[in-house]
Amino acid sequence: MAYVVALTVPIVLLELAIDDQTVRLTPLLILLPAFPAAVGTVRQTVCAVSWVLIVITGVLTYRPLPSWYDYMIVMLLAAVLGVLCVLTCRRRIRREMDLRRVRSTAVALQRQMLRPLPILTDRVIVDGIYLPVEADRLVGGDIYEVVASPYGTRLLFGDVQGKGLPAIGAAFAMLGAFREAAQREPTLTALVDSLESAVVRHNVFAQQTGEPERFVTALILGVDASTDTQAVNCGHPPPYLLEAGPVAPVLFGDPGVPLGLADLTPKPRTVVWFPFPAGATLLACSDGVTEARSITGVFYPLEERLRAWAGGSPWDIASNLVSDLSRHSAGQQRDDITALVVRRAA
Repeated sequence: MAYVVALTVPIVLLELAIDDQTVRLTPLLILLPAFPAAVGTVRQTVCAVSWVLIVITGVLTYRPLPSWYDYMIVMLLAAVLGVLCVLTCRRRIRREMDLRRVRSTAVALQRQMLRPLPILTDRVIVDGIYLPVEADRLVGGDIYEVVASPYGTRLLFGDVQGKGLPAIGAAFAMLGAFREAAQREPTLTALVDSLESAVVRHNVFAQQTGEPERFVTALILGVDASTDTQAVNCGHPPPYLLEAGPVAPVLFGDPGVPLGLADLTPKPRTVVWFPFPAGATLLACSDGVTEARSITGVFYPLEERLRAWAGGSPWDIASNLVSDLSRHSAGQQRDDITALVVRRAA
């Protein structure tokens, strides 16, 4: 309201200072209530409309327009635009309240779906960043989970095909199956088979309800007492190993098909072992990181950046990655960004 009054004063002074009766600035005041309507409350908008009507009436009484008809036109426009500003403000506030309710629901959904970071087990500490592409939606297509099982710590990094609420059903199916099978299955291949069955069952249900079938790219790790770590890659970008040596992606060979598409290939999924010694760090990220580009089309130099951050804490590595990625892409996030840093306990 203060800036409405502040804008009114120079307009009125200029109006009174101009001798030419054909140049009138007072009608411009009818536009001022649009400012509180866009950012303020309904009460502030009503006060702005009332103030403008009072000022216009006073100025035009002191310095009348050429005809009574012109006066009625100005006052009618001021009243109509004032009512529209009040209605627009009410609609905006109601929409903002709806968005806050949706955001609160998304927060509750995220807490049920994804555990907050960091996650600590007797084998690893996992920290990182989770940023859905849509700022108003706290749950994206990327999923993760860490389970301390009788067979060691099992880790899941995944990306559900598609975006929005339709993809959340597949994400729930994956997470529920992983949390159960990670405690039950003694081998990583049996765990992956359980995940495959869960995605297939979800797709059958999706067909019955008219939803499209979905697949899930996933990386499943098993960290036990051995210095080597087991991994099954189902079409997910490979993780990067950060230790004393050079930073490089872990080579798994054939990445395998995503979960839900096992029937398309006769080759069974196999376990790959790779060294993951105590104190080493593993970075698993989504394709929102590996496929990020600058405004000129240059891919993000992930390996080069990781070499400079290799000695930092898991949180520092993830936060540095996200801030540097935002600078590289000029803030134009095109996909969900998930960066999880796994440090092997000493």
